[in-house]
Amino acid sequence: MTILNQVIVVEGKSDKKRVKQVIDQPIEIICTNGTMGVDKLDEMIDTLYDKQVYILVDSDDEGERIRKWFKRYLSESRHIRVDKQYCEVARCPKPYLSRVLEKHGFIVKDEEKVAKAKLDYIAERVSLLT
Repeated sequence: MTILNQVIVVEGKSDKKRVKQVIDQPIEIICTNGTMGVDKLDEMIDTLYDKQVYILVDSDDEGERIRKWFKRYLSESRHIRVDKQYCEVARCPKPYLSRVLEKHGFIVKDEEKVAKAKLDYIAERVSLLT
């Protein structure tokens, strides 16, 4: 059983899905689901002790509110920012998000290798049909 020591906190399911598309290592991804009530935050903090916590939220007012909360109550958390031109994590192009995550020490998927593997698989399936 692998013990996951790193956690990425995102806002929603679409952000979580986008991160999973580019990251190539086991990692826990937690969604805030946009609601950051005191009870939920206290519960979240309890689960995050002794872990490396990365905050990856949108570049908007809600994202900044979440960042401020984590800076205040979990000051050792690290903040990953996406360019304001994309605003939302879910809208970031995969190559861009890969570079941002890689810059923060994460292992990301090599998109060229993934694309080649898909093409090889398709070619193999087609040759079996002919």
